[in-house]
Parts: sequence; structure tokens; C-alpha cells
Amino acid sequence: MVKINLLPWREERRQQLTKEFYILLGIGGTIALAIVAAVFWMYSQNIEFQQARNQRIKSEIAKVENEIKEIKGLEKKRNDLLARKKVIEELQANRTQMVHLFDEMVKTIPNGVFLQNIKQNGNTLLFEGYAQSYSRVAGYIRQIEASPWFKAPVDIEHINADDTYDTHEQQFKLSVKLINPLTKNNQKDQGEVE
Repeated sequence: MVKINLLPWREERRQQLTKEFYILLGIGGTIALAIVAAVFWMYSQNIEFQQARNQRIKSEIAKVENEIKEIKGLEKKRNDLLARKKVIEELQANRTQMVHLFDEMVKTIPNGVFLQNIKQNGNTLLFEGYAQSYSRVAGYIRQIEASPWFKAPVDIEHINADDTYDTHEQQFKLSVKLINPLTKNNQKDQGEVE
């Protein structure tokens, strides 16, 4: 005997397909949400990693800036110490300068030349005096220019004949730069003049 199914099987089939469709749609939606969540998590991890790197770079920059400030402070201290050292060296070199100056003045004054006045203004010496003749003044100037303690050329302000006495003396006034051959800077200046 043949069995005939009189139940609405098409309706049941449609309901079953609709049910399967909604199940697949739910599974697909869940998978899509999982993928979106994974991508979001991955991007948020990348952003956090980059922010951590940026923060580390900022902290390293701050350290380097502090080191730069410290180096600048050390350079300033170094420059101050070098300036002090230079002043001390100059004072040490100039300590005996007056002794050498007077010794050099005695060596350079030829016979027949007499100094009446010596003035010092900084590194400039002004000599006033008289000589028995023009040639004695010229010899004195040559002696000064040959000395390592005086910088050539000698500035002659005037040489006048003084006829008030019978000796016909020549009054002179000249200025010269005083240098210290023991210091490095003056050795350079002296080398440029020669």
C-alpha cells in the first residue's frame, strides 16, 4: 500500500529553510563581528604600541635635552676656567715685566741721551727727554726698535732743537708700545711686525 502524506510538508520545509537561513545568518554575523573585533583589537594594539614608542622617544629626548643642558653648563664652566687660566698666565708673565722694562730701558739708552719723564698708559710708554744731537735720538730709536720688549715702530711726536743753552740739545718726545715676549699673544704680534 502506498502511503500518502497529507501533512503540509512544503510549509514545514519552508520553515526549516527559514530556520537554517537565520542560523547561518547568525553564524555569519557572529563571524563578521569576531573579525571586526579582531581588526579593532589589532589596530588598538598597534596604536598602543606606537603610543608607547612615542612616549619612550619623548622620555629619551628629555634625557638628551638634560644632557645637552649639562654639557652646556660644563662648557661654560670650562670657558670660565680657561679665562681664569689665561688671566693667571698673563699675571704670571707680567709679574716681572717692570723689572725687564727698566732693565731694557737701561740697555737701550745710549750715551748722550737723557730721559726726563716716562709715562705709561696701558701698553703705551711715553718718553720725554733730551739728547746731545739728532743722531743720538736716532740711535736711541734704533735701540728701542731692536729690543724684544718694545713693539716697532716708534711714534715720534717731536724732536726740537733747544737753543736756550749753549749745548744745542735736542728735546724729544716719543711713544712706543710695550710688549712681553714671554707671552704667546705678543710673540705672534712680534712675528707679524717682523
